[in-house]
Amino acid sequence: MLEKERAVREKLAKYGQEHLLLKYDSMSEKEKETLLEQILEIDFNQILELYENTKKKIQLGEDKIEPIEYIDKNKLSESEKERYTKLGEEIIKSGKLGFITMAGGQGTRLGHNGPKGTFKLIGEKTLFELICDTLKEGKEKYGIDIPWYIMTSKENNNDTVAFFEKQNYFGYPKDCVVFFKQGELPMISSSGKILLDKEGYVKEASDGHGGIFEAIVKNNLLEDMKKRGLEWLFIGGVDNCLVKMCDPLFVGLTVDKKYMVAGKSLVKANPAERVGVFCKRNGRPSVIEYTEISKEMAEARDANGELLYGEAHVLMNMFNIKALEALKEDKLPYHSAFKKAEYYDENGNWVVPTEPNAYKFESFIFDAFSYLDNMLIMRVKREEEFAPVKNAEGSDSPETARKLYNDFIATRK
Repeated sequence: MLEKERAVREKLAKYGQEHLLLKYDSMSEKEKETLLEQILEIDFNQILELYENTKKKIQLGEDKIEPIEYIDKNKLSESEKERYTKLGEEIIKSGKLGFITMAGGQGTRLGHNGPKGTFKLIGEKTLFELICDTLKEGKEKYGIDIPWYIMTSKENNNDTVAFFEKQNYFGYPKDCVVFFKQGELPMISSSGKILLDKEGYVKEASDGHGGIFEAIVKNNLLEDMKKRGLEWLFIGGVDNCLVKMCDPLFVGLTVDKKYMVAGKSLVKANPAERVGVFCKRNGRPSVIEYTEISKEMAEARDANGELLYGEAHVLMNMFNIKALEALKEDKLPYHSAFKKAEYYDENGNWVVPTEPNAYKFESFIFDAFSYLDNMLIMRVKREEEFAPVKNAEGSDSPETARKLYNDFIATRK
């Protein structure tokens, strides 16, 4: 213990982060051990690099940005739809499709105390149950239990698992549901100091939905997926109550066109909508964030009057397991977000901010697209597949999602 403490103190002195032991002397032996292990796991060179990157303005530089080709699902002929759907159904029936739900967030912005997936949206039905309903429909239609992987976070994993146990997995086979935790990175102040939480530990935040690739590897899920015979994984977010996870047409189209990765897109509601859009960057598929795109590019239209950069990326992607294996070798870049965070500063003062005061670092799933030569983009209708729950009120709120969901269900009757 003394040797480990000495090593930690030397490392902290080297990087000017000695304040991380602020509460150390008042901790129990077990708590001290936990803190020391936490500090030893930090890549301080990486943190320093991330901090320096926060000072740089995001620019496209010499990158060549071009529109990307897509297939409009609703412009396919009936014979095409039938052919792709039949192919997709064969793949699903043979047990080659699995689902991943990204559910690491809390429902704080919704005024909900607990994992976002436990938020009740339609009557007593939570976001988790609404997603599970689509799985049960698939089970009933195709006669197969489809594996469901749920990516939680360190913060909400125990609560999420306990919730599923209490709900008896909504009647879905327990052995088909696999929970795994995404990674975390320390948060830092605007002066580059790593933050401490109320217990005196390093304050960490989840490393973004791009962390899914690393989390899959760390949790040995590739082996599990192979044992189950999976070849395709659909990845979606927990906050979209209309996410169509079991979509045979999407699966069949992707396989028929011989792509290893595919994504669904929506037409931007307007040129100024704050969403990332699919594009080609230096000849490879990519997503350009709304913060990167110029007003001229956002408003540019083709000869038919459609936006050149109008295919919104909304976290509905599918990966062949071979693509997941290849991506495990690549480290995605981290993006910084300036957030409000409570923490102990280096002088022992508890900081309660009224405005953003700290950086968290995230990788994005779409940064993986740039490692591909190409990918399939399929445009779908917003009202049929996208009803996000992000804000307490206004746009993308429970109220708007509820209406979209109920309107969609009404069209199916």
